[in-house]
Amino acid sequence: GYNMGDYFAHWLAMGRKGDARKMPMIFNVNWFRRGSDNKFLWPGYGENARVLKWIFERTEGAGKAIETPIGFIPDIKAGGLDVSGLTLPEGALDQLFEMDVAGWQEEMEGIQKYLSQFGDRLPAALKDEVDKIKGALERARADQRIDAA
Repeated sequence: GYNMGDYFAHWLAMGRKGDARKMPMIFNVNWFRRGSDNKFLWPGYGENARVLKWIFERTEGAGKAIETPIGFIPDIKAGGLDVSGLTLPEGALDQLFEMDVAGWQEEMEGIQKYLSQFGDRLPAALKDEVDKIKGALERARADQRIDAA
């Protein structure tokens, strides 16, 4: 088989060779997030086009966003995601775009454990990115503690 560490290295090398403006952007969407009542927070189906519209706007250099430790999310307060005519339960948008720092710290531990299996063949750039995100999450957690005090 093909070692995934080598596979990652291949695509990182391709990225360095190419024009950064033409490289694909990566977006992560959780359509299936549930609220405290265990119901889906996002209605799905045709409403997903609202999120896709924001993604397309981001690829064109527009799309209002705020930076979080894990990347950019729509800036809801600045109209980053078109929610006109959308009926959601009270507080659903806040829950959808909440930055769960502790949850992401746990997620990053799992990602780090997964990547560790590639040993010396894991590109340093991936390890550095994990360390960067973990550092940003730690700073965000410290900020949350300060805000709570």
